[in-house]
Amino acid sequence: MTNDFQSAGIDEIRWNQACSLAQQWVANGEVSAIAFVVGRGDQRTDVLRFGRQTFAEPAEPLADDSIFLIASITKPIVGMGMLRLVEQGLVTLDDRVASIIPEFHSNSKRGVTIRHLLTHTSGLPDMLSNNIELRQAGAPLSEFVAETCRVGLDFKPGFGVQYQSMGFCILGEIIQRISSRPCAEFVDREFFQPLEMSDTALGVPAAWYAGETPKVDRIAHIRLPKEQQPTDSWNWNGRYWRGLGAPWGGLLTTPEDMAKFAAMMVNHGQHGSKQILAPTTIEAAARNQIETMPTVPESERRCKPWGLSWRLHWPSHSANFGDFLPAHAYGHWGATGTLLWIDPATRRYLVLFTTEPQEPHGTYLARLSNALVSTFQPSESNRNCPTRIRT
Repeated sequence: MTNDFQSAGIDEIRWNQACSLAQQWVANGEVSAIAFVVGRGDQRTDVLRFGRQTFAEPAEPLADDSIFLIASITKPIVGMGMLRLVEQGLVTLDDRVASIIPEFHSNSKRGVTIRHLLTHTSGLPDMLSNNIELRQAGAPLSEFVAETCRVGLDFKPGFGVQYQSMGFCILGEIIQRISSRPCAEFVDREFFQPLEMSDTALGVPAAWYAGETPKVDRIAHIRLPKEQQPTDSWNWNGRYWRGLGAPWGGLLTTPEDMAKFAAMMVNHGQHGSKQILAPTTIEAAARNQIETMPTVPESERRCKPWGLSWRLHWPSHSANFGDFLPAHAYGHWGATGTLLWIDPATRRYLVLFTTEPQEPHGTYLARLSNALVSTFQPSESNRNCPTRIRT
């Protein structure tokens, strides 16, 4: 390994242009904070950070160890937790959810399988109709699970593709019932501890509030959308939501920690001498699962591919991922303005966190992703790029 970008094949001039673009957005107030890192295999760049930590005045710069609420990037992490149980032989993808959670069978949901939950083909709604009311009441996760068990489906399982956060609510409950550990504890033991992701948690634990300099102060504040008010106790910056540990959107982490997870994925499940996940598990997770579902409409099988909890790069679709990723790339985005993608062929990845909600199109995410992808040169390039890379 070298200490520059030569082995990573990154063009220094284009890299600096991408960094200038991010700085310009922050300076103009278009984006409140940006942090990103790119890597290939075991190598990665330094994490670059721009913007502000909170919205208090005078503005405090984004902390060098800032933590981000990454919203729906939580889903594939929980999804890989589910696949960890599969590779242990404790469950199969075609097991019915109701066989594990008996109360789930109501309202014609008996046919929903774990595979349906992981591929957004279950027919469950994205959010519950009383989602806001539950959050306003400070409801525990168990109430979200109970409500999801009671709702009906929007279509028959396996007959369509509809993004469904509540499917991951149920996956978190399945993990708990099979492993006898809360989902947050399970992913911590299986992934965060062995990967040395010391600043990552599914829901802020009590320990983050302790001490003279509590870790919770490192969480970057999100610019709240109109439907969330600073005075609301349930908003993204509030203690309730940060601590809920929602399996569909409650993960807090740093770019450095998420880079470790991404590197593990491109290294076929390995982290140093540890085999965190089996290579076959990662291969299955990143493979289009929709194309072999005959009852899913053909246009969705062709144009909206999903792996097992990972969104594959959709052709002719700029949102979040950008325009230049190959079809085999996969990843996820988050409503708080976050993005993770992985290219298994080149073993490259991007971790891009902002505090600027950009739903539904992720315009700034897509534009910066395009700029950063354009910095990549062929692996065999001998171009000498002196910008430092971490090892």
